[in-house]
Amino acid sequence: MTRDEFNAFCAALPQTSHVVQWGNADVWKVGGKVFAICGWADDAPAFTFKVTELGFEVLSDSPGLRPAPYLASRGLKWIQHYAEPGLGDDGLRDHIRASYDMIAAALSKKKRAELGL
Repeated sequence: MTRDEFNAFCAALPQTSHVVQWGNADVWKVGGKVFAICGWADDAPAFTFKVTELGFEVLSDSPGLRPAPYLASRGLKWIQHYAEPGLGDDGLRDHIRASYDMIAAALSKKKRAELGL
């Protein structure tokens, strides 16, 4: 997945917003909460997303994936796809969508209603 494909995919999800921060990273949010980040690792895009506890255990040791720098060190269950083989494009999209769904579900009922989610 390219950075442009990542941004297009995230932009297509309902009620998302985009900011560039943290050293030129593309940061995608729903309801003001981050669900996906694209930055750089060794001159290649690195995609970061939230996962379940089980997903964190399974993906943490997979080639091309690692606990997300900074986020995971604070006990948060986030994974970073930083190198090949990592996840294929379909798998990466599935995990980003799942991250979006987890973050949206954790928003208050009032906020979800405001966003029509």
